Amino acid sequence: MYRKLVSMLVLVMSFSIAAVCAQPPAPPTSPAPQIKGQYLETRSADVYVGQCFANGEMNTAGQEAIVAWHIGEGKWDGVSLDGLTIVGAIKAQATLGDPYGKPYPAKSVLLVDRQATPEQRQALINFAQEMGGELLRHVVRVVDAPIDMEVAQGEHSTRARLQAGNIVTVETRAIGEKDHLCGNEDTFYKPLTQTAHAMPAVAMTDEYRGKDLNTSWTLHDKRSAFVGTFAR
Repeated sequence: MYRKLVSMLVLVMSFSIAAVCAQPPAPPTSPAPQIKGQYLETRSADVYVGQCFANGEMNTAGQEAIVAWHIGEGKWDGVSLDGLTIVGAIKAQATLGDPYGKPYPAKSVLLVDRQATPEQRQALINFAQEMGGELLRHVVRVVDAPIDMEVAQGEHSTRARLQAGNIVTVETRAIGEKDHLCGNEDTFYKPLTQTAHAMPAVAMTDEYRGKDLNTSWTLHDKRSAFVGTFAR
């Protein structure tokens, strides 16, 4: 009787061990982002638009863009960038986002938060060029400027305001019923850089007043903006 009981216990334990071993391994946990914050983008072509309107703007608009990152918290190159902002103004050679266009190489100007220390300034530049890729590969000038960037609270918020010195001004709002012109609108273009979340918006003001890109622009009430977040 004793031997039979021991044999049954051994058999039960063997099945238990086999069941545990047969369990699939736990999925690896995603590493926590080292830097995160708010993102703002505008272009000179609509991003929320019907295809017929988008086709009409290709090669005639969309070569200009503004991108901005406000770091909520985090480090880059081991340097804390909490609360700092960097802005890029871009002039490309064709409509950005057009899969058949050839917009690169593009020229850009970087506006760096005047509050940054020299070490933070370089880390911000490195961060922006990593996030922007080809957009910010050819920087023709770096400007230190007072920068104020505000994004309304909420994951789906599309109201934002950006002022970078007297060079860049952006203000956005939500897309409303009156912004649907043909009834077939959709998010035709994706954001130009990596985002954690982004919503299309109306750029009530989209303005670049610098001289280093051999062009400047002032646009109003275009469905040409993205407001969102980033995490890297």
